[in-house]
Amino acid sequence: MSVPPVNGLRPPVRWAQAALAVGAFCVQLDSFALNPALPVVRADLHGSPAVVPWVVSGYLLAAGALMPAAGRLADLYGRRRMLTLGAVLFGVSAALCALAPTLPFLVAARVAQGVGGALIMPAGLALLTNASPPGQGRRATGRALGLAGAATVCGPFLGGVLAQSASWRAVFWLTVPFAAATAWLARRADESRDASAAQSPLDVAGAWTATGALLCLARWLEHVGGWGWAVGAVLLGALFVRAERRAPAPLVDLALFRNLPYVTLTAAGAVANAATVALLYVLPLTLQQGRGWGALGAGVAFLAPAAALAVGGPVAGRVRPGAAVPVMASCLAGAGGALWVAGAATGPSALVVASTGAAVALGVAGGLALTGTQAVVRRERAGEASGVTKSVLTVTAGLGLALMGAGAGGGVGAGGLVGPDGAGDLVGRMAGGGVLPSLALPAVGCLLGAVLAAAVAVVTVVPGLRGAGRGRGRRRGRG
Repeated sequence: MSVPPVNGLRPPVRWAQAALAVGAFCVQLDSFALNPALPVVRADLHGSPAVVPWVVSGYLLAAGALMPAAGRLADLYGRRRMLTLGAVLFGVSAALCALAPTLPFLVAARVAQGVGGALIMPAGLALLTNASPPGQGRRATGRALGLAGAATVCGPFLGGVLAQSASWRAVFWLTVPFAAATAWLARRADESRDASAAQSPLDVAGAWTATGALLCLARWLEHVGGWGWAVGAVLLGALFVRAERRAPAPLVDLALFRNLPYVTLTAAGAVANAATVALLYVLPLTLQQGRGWGALGAGVAFLAPAAALAVGGPVAGRVRPGAAVPVMASCLAGAGGALWVAGAATGPSALVVASTGAAVALGVAGGLALTGTQAVVRRERAGEASGVTKSVLTVTAGLGLALMGAGAGGGVGAGGLVGPDGAGDLVGRMAGGGVLPSLALPAVGCLLGAVLAAAVAVVTVVPGLRGAGRGRGRRRGRG
């Protein structure tokens, strides 16, 4: 006897949805909970100030650079298999982090954890996209991302409480059962892969050059004055393009970058993610440093914007693929205006209200970057597309915060990237009496992104509407 669907989804789809939701929650919880614990980590392990930032940067460099290769591995060798492998690696390395006797050991374990994180998101997104019936994947993915967004709300509180009342090691132990649950859920979903590439080996040249280019780019964003990293990124990027043009089964099909809706949603999502990361860290720090609030009060005030971000995924999942680019343009415009108001606010209440409004728009935009891009690419290469999108989101967040650091009178240091998709650790500069970071630059970035997305919407959507109108006119004429 067949099992009836629940909420319109068959059991294998629900297993895939649950696996993505728990996996993404696990990754985000680890990132947001760790940030408050970093000072305690340094004090307990007696590490050098130059090494402590690598607890964060080592993870992000591994995760961001490996996502394109991880996405294609999922397409080639099975999305369920790669999601399970990523969850197991993430959980085991989290346990090693919790047991770390020295700071270098902790950094090495965090790099391994980044490898696991690189597998979880692209493989999970592609697994759910291919498990869902046509037309239902967006909503299923949006709901999964919404559940995962709860980590944005509870992560910082849990990290701070555990670090102060128990141990920073408890922050890592916290993620182990979620990683185990992700692997257990993934094993109950249906396996899927790119059947057309079943006999094709992994494009090793493309994987090495893509990973190297992204590593160099990420390092340059952390040290904007180190132009050697920028040159390395450009050279390896050129070698990557050359390798992909020659490869019979490329790691990333360059035709993906001729898909205008995909490129637009990815680029606009990168802008939104950079602005989100800025907001996540500027708001509580501004309340504490600029308004004199305590950590608890700032944390409570942060709940409203964090919750607003979490609802963005389900809303984004209800947007039709044809409307994704116009909705993205509207979200960026609304976020840009709200961020501008938040930056100009003189009172804490106005700052929190404006930030919450910005978070609503940014949450939907961030969700669209994942649900919308999956809807406009071939399902067979969904892992490849999600890997490229997630990698772009991670790296460009570092760019936004590097620019913010420059605008505030200082650069973002070697450990400047924290958070699930890259964020900036501005605490050191602010505590040292530097200029408070401003939300003006993220606001301008969102407004410029809105203009570009709107231009693409006019080019791609309006002609389609006109064609549909002419078709209706001809039908009426025949009637």
